Amino acid sequence: MASEYKNTEEKMKKTISVLKEDLAGLRAGRANPSILDKITVDYYGVPTPINQLGNITVPEARIIMIQPWDVKMLKEIEKAIQKSDIGINPNNDGKVIRLIFPVLTEERRKELTKIAKKTGEEAKVAIRAIRRDAIETAKAQQKNKEITEDDLKVIEKDIQSLTDKYIEEIDKIVHKKENEIMEV
Repeated sequence: MASEYKNTEEKMKKTISVLKEDLAGLRAGRANPSILDKITVDYYGVPTPINQLGNITVPEARIIMIQPWDVKMLKEIEKAIQKSDIGINPNNDGKVIRLIFPVLTEERRKELTKIAKKTGEEAKVAIRAIRRDAIETAKAQQKNKEITEDDLKVIEKDIQSLTDKYIEEIDKIVHKKENEIMEV
């Protein structure tokens, strides 16, 4: 089964990967360096991710510390963070930048869990679209007499099994993120 549906499964794995990236950027009240992954800084004319410009550490549960290798980049990093949508004001002491995450309110936690669920639903829709495309391809092959009707039934069953597996994985990932958000 695995090799015959490799392309379909690769697309489903990519969907899971995108979901994990999207959820990693969702702030859960704890300091998570992956929130900086999508922020780039103009480093001598080249847009460069912050994590390639210095050390990023989490000295406390709600603080991210960025220590650039080139101190001249402090202002640029600070500006890039302010322009981003992470909603945290950087503290620049001339040597390092500290991002202090406020404790989330109950209302904000609920809002974030809704966003996590919505992101999960979007991933499920993508998985189902991949399933539909794979089944349509198989139906076209059967119509062109490349495969038999029995082959088509087996393919549909196998693709549905793959779909169920990845939908279940999405549910687990979203549930884990919701728990992370709701932890005080």
